[in-house]
Amino acid sequence: MERKWIDNIKIVEPYIPGEQPKDENIIKLNTNECPYPPSPLVNDAIKNFDYGNLRLYPSINCDRLKSIISENYNVSKDMIFLGNGSDEVLALCFMTFFNSDKPVLFPDITYSFYDVWCKLYNIKYEKIPVSDNFEIISKDYFKENGGIVIANPNAPTGLYLEFEEIEEIVKNNEKSIVIIDEAYIDFGGESAVSLVNKYNNLVVVHTFSKSRALAGIRVGFAILNSELKSYLEAVKNSFNSYTLNSLSITAAEKSMSDLEYFQKCREKIISTRNRTINILNSIGFKTLNSKSNFVFTTCQNQKASYLYEYLKSKKIIVRFFDKPRINNYLRITIGTDYQMDKLFEELKNCL
Repeated sequence: MERKWIDNIKIVEPYIPGEQPKDENIIKLNTNECPYPPSPLVNDAIKNFDYGNLRLYPSINCDRLKSIISENYNVSKDMIFLGNGSDEVLALCFMTFFNSDKPVLFPDITYSFYDVWCKLYNIKYEKIPVSDNFEIISKDYFKENGGIVIANPNAPTGLYLEFEEIEEIVKNNEKSIVIIDEAYIDFGGESAVSLVNKYNNLVVVHTFSKSRALAGIRVGFAILNSELKSYLEAVKNSFNSYTLNSLSITAAEKSMSDLEYFQKCREKIISTRNRTINILNSIGFKTLNSKSNFVFTTCQNQKASYLYEYLKSKKIIVRFFDKPRINNYLRITIGTDYQMDKLFEELKNCL
């Protein structure tokens, strides 16, 4: 049958997330989730949650959660925008801030959702090549553009761009909005949040999915000046006024309140990451100096595609990207010490 309606359909190539296996016995090191559970305060809050309140719409403003975030980041409450995970926050930022006839700039090797959103929203974009060592070159962004988005630390490399270089990019692009996606900043480096009061073209995006172990709850937020936030809120409210559900709000409040548990988990992951880099390099890998909760590594004696399949056969899943420049690398999420030891054991057996 002829499809006469096909010209009216928007056809896009979607983002492909990491595999979510059903087998609970698999060691899952492919989606950069936290290997530890959320704060015990989150557990208590969910257990004590009055399910009867689910008949009501959630808070639109989430004032209490915004107050807790503002105290933690030393910013005004009216500078905080909340969304259903940082992916939704970023997507709404793209829709709101990137409407120029000039291209949006981002690295050629980075979070692969960026070009998906550009295609979805008909945004012109240009991929700026990273160096041969996968480093972002800040001066390459000192040119005409319709916006900039940089993940820092970057994904999938885990490399961190120094605070001073981030500021140079923001300072040299006062005519466009610069988004710094800091999903992994808690695992290394200095956040750009302190620059938001200094530069009115800066948006910094964070998530509860990584360092706060709430990937299943879906909460993200942006910190930006109040004028930019008003434009972002208007777009969000034209799409969905209630982006966070009541359980998510409650869990996020308790998670952000428990600084001691947050620091404890963060330090354990950083310690395991550094140990992982050393061990991988000692058994024939070349591993980038990650500041994230994952490592990006290549084996000098075996193809990444083979290692990926071998590990999968041993019930260990890592991430393999069959893309130019990175198709001989594996991205490995930092798990518990036990999980990483099993990984090392199987890699040694394979090699």
